[in-house]
Amino acid sequence: MKIAIAQINPTIGDLPGNATKILYAAQQAAAAGARLLLTPELSLCGYPPRDLLLNPSFVEAMSITLQQLVKDLPPNLAVLVGTVENNSQAHHNGEKPLYNSMALLDEGIKQVFHKRLLPTYDVFDESRYFEPGLQANYFTLDDIDIGVTICEDLWNDEEFWGKRSYTNNPIADLAILGVDFVVNLSASPYSVNKQQFRETMLRHSAVRFQQPIIYANQVGGNDDLIFDGRSFALNSRGDLICRARGFETDLVIVEFDEVRRDFVQSSVVAEYESEDEEIWHALVLGVRDYAQKCRFSQVVLGLSGGIDSSLVAAIATAALGKENVFGVLMPSPYSSEHSITDALALGESLGIKTTTLPIGQLMQGYDNTLADLFAGTQFGLAEENIQSRIRGNLLMAIANKFGYLLLSTGNKSEMAVGYCTLYGDMNGGLAVIADVPKTRVYSICHWLNQRGGEKVSSLSYKQIIPESVLIKAPSAELKPGQVDQDSLPPYEILDDILQRLIHNHQSAAQIVDAGHDAQIVDRVIQMVARAEFKRRQAPPGLKITDRAFGTGWRMPIASNWFSVKNAYQTKTIPIHK
Repeated sequence: MKIAIAQINPTIGDLPGNATKILYAAQQAAAAGARLLLTPELSLCGYPPRDLLLNPSFVEAMSITLQQLVKDLPPNLAVLVGTVENNSQAHHNGEKPLYNSMALLDEGIKQVFHKRLLPTYDVFDESRYFEPGLQANYFTLDDIDIGVTICEDLWNDEEFWGKRSYTNNPIADLAILGVDFVVNLSASPYSVNKQQFRETMLRHSAVRFQQPIIYANQVGGNDDLIFDGRSFALNSRGDLICRARGFETDLVIVEFDEVRRDFVQSSVVAEYESEDEEIWHALVLGVRDYAQKCRFSQVVLGLSGGIDSSLVAAIATAALGKENVFGVLMPSPYSSEHSITDALALGESLGIKTTTLPIGQLMQGYDNTLADLFAGTQFGLAEENIQSRIRGNLLMAIANKFGYLLLSTGNKSEMAVGYCTLYGDMNGGLAVIADVPKTRVYSICHWLNQRGGEKVSSLSYKQIIPESVLIKAPSAELKPGQVDQDSLPPYEILDDILQRLIHNHQSAAQIVDAGHDAQIVDRVIQMVARAEFKRRQAPPGLKITDRAFGTGWRMPIASNWFSVKNAYQTKTIPIHK
């Protein structure tokens, strides 16, 4: 039996468009001789549909679209399609009204399977909408018994997790039933190194239960989430026998040997050489899909001559083409000459259109208007931030006038500690590198210069990011001689503290024990807490880690937790409750 994996890129809510993608994949699979086609979780509506599921007409339209898809599919091909099923017992039993389901289409809707384990961590909130299924899911096709799991159903092997103890293990239940192999239909968002973890976890299950496993994952960007695809299959010994492409749509074929009752070796796409390369491809896909699915064809961003805007411009150019990226230089009287020349050099390197809008006269206009009110006060943050807000206004005016998507260029280190200006540099429809720490920004730019540019000889590549951008001290240039380290610890120190605080949930005492200065740790923690109101008003940021600001970060704005000194200095009380 040949099994095809359709690694498709759905648009949330585009039921006819998603059905067309499934149909096209089905036609390709049939032409390749496949008997079964796998599609990702909720492939018909796209994942995550969120509160669209609260609209009964949306659920009804999904059912109608599924019925039409059944009629259009090629004969002799069974297809598993991700959809939503009504729970007929919801009102009687006080249950949720819907199931997260997979429908088996084979000249009709033969069976419907419900997801058993509903995640409620990170960006997931499935218990808000769905009732969990209660029984093991499998079907028989041409005398082969095939177990069906949906995403989280495979993330529940108590032996793999060690200390955890589960009473609900779908893959163990399928092993007891003696199915020939298990398929998992997923919409698993990307984070750095997650693919390695997926393959390790499923390899453990395959070996433990001597069960071949196919993992079919969604690909594409939906709002802040990026789905990396990289569907794969393991034989009963846990060997990797197939892997699809990353960050691209794909259709791959896996063959099941009915005599050996195992999968046959197939094509395995190589993994990425570095985290920087992987993150680059994720961000390019995220920008491309966010723009296209929100119906933008062109983007605009401010070019400061700094490393953050340089990286965002490079990502946007790779995602949308140089003809669709517009860079705006907005020098002030405090801007250094190299900030202008570096920004122009970057624009020339990328081949994008740029323009220069000096803001000196606009700053003077603000000074004149506020002169009486600000009389007798010292020049400070209010005046510095006016510069950023002037630039934000100009960028928004350009975006409104020409229908461009405005990309903001702040990184995760800045967002964490509030080193950014509301209604200024935080303006935008998408925060491209809001989940990328400053040190990683440098790392990706170095990788881009080494490997991501245009090859000009057997040994060298065209430099994308000007060398002067990489070596100069980061600065917002809002006052004479300003550098970021006037207000922040060195980024190597800051990023390590933030990693321990945000990702590892370490207490202040633990971070100090790791070698950091207690006063610096205290100040960083306070800055993170005070900046929550800014993050709440930020544009959506592309998620590349397991602890990104946005939908997976649910901190209160009004809170005394971080301000109670003893609460975060003790080793026994965690920073995040």
